[in-house]
Amino acid sequence: MAAIRLTPEDAELLHQARAAPSAVDLVSDDDRSVAADSWSIKSEYGSTLDDDQRNADAAEALSAGNLRAASDYSSDKDEIEADTEAVSSMLGLQSYWDSQYADELTNFREHGHVGEVWFGSEVMETVASWTKSLCSDVSQGQFPNQADDAKSQNVEQDFKFLDGWSVLDIGTGNGLLLQEFAKEGFSNLTGTDYSEGAIDLARSLAERNGFSNINFLVDDVLETKLEGKFQLIVDKGTLDAIGLHPDGPIKRIMYWESVSKLVASGGLLVITSCNSTKDELMQEVENFNQRTVGSAAEPESSDGTQRELPTFQYLSHVRTYPTFTFGGSVGSRVTTVAFLRK
Repeated sequence: MAAIRLTPEDAELLHQARAAPSAVDLVSDDDRSVAADSWSIKSEYGSTLDDDQRNADAAEALSAGNLRAASDYSSDKDEIEADTEAVSSMLGLQSYWDSQYADELTNFREHGHVGEVWFGSEVMETVASWTKSLCSDVSQGQFPNQADDAKSQNVEQDFKFLDGWSVLDIGTGNGLLLQEFAKEGFSNLTGTDYSEGAIDLARSLAERNGFSNINFLVDDVLETKLEGKFQLIVDKGTLDAIGLHPDGPIKRIMYWESVSKLVASGGLLVITSCNSTKDELMQEVENFNQRTVGSAAEPESSDGTQRELPTFQYLSHVRTYPTFTFGGSVGSRVTTVAFLRK
């Protein structure tokens, strides 16, 4: 597999992003509330957190993240919306999620609560069942018509094809999406998250709900230590969060470089997002493909055979989410898009 080579400017930005320490360590109680609320306003699938559970110090977070102090924010929704872009960057910081999952793990241990279900249960169920149908079609060499949803007439009769699908959920959070995949019949399931608290919570929930066969690991997709390849990689909101980091554009480049090495040739990448449209994700994939192919210095391997280049091709997307019309265009607040790794 050829390495991805960027322009000197992009390469220098990537080097700086990888070498730089974490932007923040802790996030304040008030600012975590504002960040969560702004996410809800933007996506209408997030939810506001319990203010009684805020206990992190904000000083370093605000200083390093170039964000305003909590006292600078009013309760007026218009002002919050005006500052959505700046405040939402907190959702791209590991410190935010470490603090979030520390709270949720405590709530689980004390009250049995599962915590936040980002995007909602219906979206998770849709992603799992729709992806299963798509995997069935791909296993049979049948690729979905772009005019229709991916559906297989033989899904219910034949579960054997699922044995060949190793599944990786990157940024798994509480791991509930993988539980939905387990209900659909997938058995080779792995979830990773850079927050140790998230992995502890995911393991606890899986054990309680009878899904102890799911494997959970602490791993950062941008600097992954995973060496194997997976037939199916699912991402529910992880690319969204990465894009909300102060260095979001560079980290998104790192994301595609890393994920392309984790998806097996002929495998699928299924991304669910509330911050990007289908067309935006397709454009991002096209940009990655152009960087990969255009910068390949060695198109052939030493034995003269064509060198494999990790590129993606649009395959299908979910068409059953509720839609709205604005300015003559039809859109959805959530999009799920599948790409084939060539």
